[in-house]
Amino acid sequence: MNKRMFLKKAALLGLSGLAAQQSLATWVARHSGKTPEELASDEVFWQGVRGGYRLKPDYINLENGYYCFIPEATLESYLRHIRTVNLEGSYYMRTVQADNKKKVIERLAILGGCAPDELALTRNTTESLDTVINGIHSQAGDEAIMAEQDYGSIVNMFKLMEKRYGIVRKVVSVPNLPVSGDEIVDLYRGAITPRTRLLLVSHMVNITGQILPIRKICDMAHTLGVEVLVDGAHSFAHIRFSLPELGCDYYGASLHKWLSAPLGAGLLYVRKEKQAGLWALMADWNLKDDITHLAHTGTHPVATDLTILNAIDYYEALGAERKEARLRYLQTYWTSRVRREKQMVVNTPEDPTRACGIANVGVRNMKPADMAKMLLEKYKIWTVAIDGAGVQGCRITPNIYTTPAELDQFVAALRAMA
Repeated sequence: MNKRMFLKKAALLGLSGLAAQQSLATWVARHSGKTPEELASDEVFWQGVRGGYRLKPDYINLENGYYCFIPEATLESYLRHIRTVNLEGSYYMRTVQADNKKKVIERLAILGGCAPDELALTRNTTESLDTVINGIHSQAGDEAIMAEQDYGSIVNMFKLMEKRYGIVRKVVSVPNLPVSGDEIVDLYRGAITPRTRLLLVSHMVNITGQILPIRKICDMAHTLGVEVLVDGAHSFAHIRFSLPELGCDYYGASLHKWLSAPLGAGLLYVRKEKQAGLWALMADWNLKDDITHLAHTGTHPVATDLTILNAIDYYEALGAERKEARLRYLQTYWTSRVRREKQMVVNTPEDPTRACGIANVGVRNMKPADMAKMLLEKYKIWTVAIDGAGVQGCRITPNIYTTPAELDQFVAALRAMA
């Protein structure tokens, strides 16, 4: 379909007014006859979804991994919650704040497939994971295993524990293109010793988008008496899974990433039998041993908590399967066009079960910083440079509103640069 025909068809369907005239649920219902896989490449449908976002025209945004800004419908709900809390002040805080937070946790628990008493709200993945790392009663000589590809500030938290308690950090390097999942499992197994206490592993490696075999890693670690902490910053509401099926002991995620909640929303999952054994970062009012003692932050922006419910509504209206299929389609759409190029290096597995929306690409003989700079200044494409931990390139994270036409521009830019 050429551009003129597409715009004509879009106008007939009323796509330009989707955000104001009809709900996302209504739009999805009109396309319910197609499977998620069929719908993944239906640009009429996704143009309608795109109409629910306010997009900056200055550049093509391919850096949604940091923060998936929220659609207009969710934004309006957020502003409404801010006004309500501001209107009611301490009355809201003292009467219904706690009950509303429980409602949010209950909805998140359904999404995560776990019990509500295993979840706590936090402000981001970093806070969630640091709560666990700092909360474990560590002793000198205890070992913690992590990968150099893990998120930098989380690795630095282990460095603080090294200075404070004398723990031993053991760092492995996850290959960008492993032969199989078993290669990853064996990598972590080989680093475990009788002194190993905790294993940090990324569900989806933040710099490459590689999905790691979490269940196999957890099963292996547990047979050796090692607990597993999972960094789920990029997996929650991106790919479909339930928290219990991962088999991990602890899991943290940022809801302002792929769930598209407002900034400052995260979750912490702790298996029930592990909760009492963790020290809290901050003391709460009741000093209980359940999950609530791990997420006390004092007075905080509760309108953000309320908007998590609206973000879940949007996610469920769109459909988890549709979203995952679309994100994987967009990633394979552009990576399949450059993966065989001699002057380019794709640092993400080709197997569609080993990656979803995120991928990383480098241009040979070009520094990632120079690559990102040129993409923005010359081609008006916003990305982020990754240069370290065995990865040299730009991380590319489209979102559901991204179009193949925009990715075509990106591919053309890569070829010109190469």
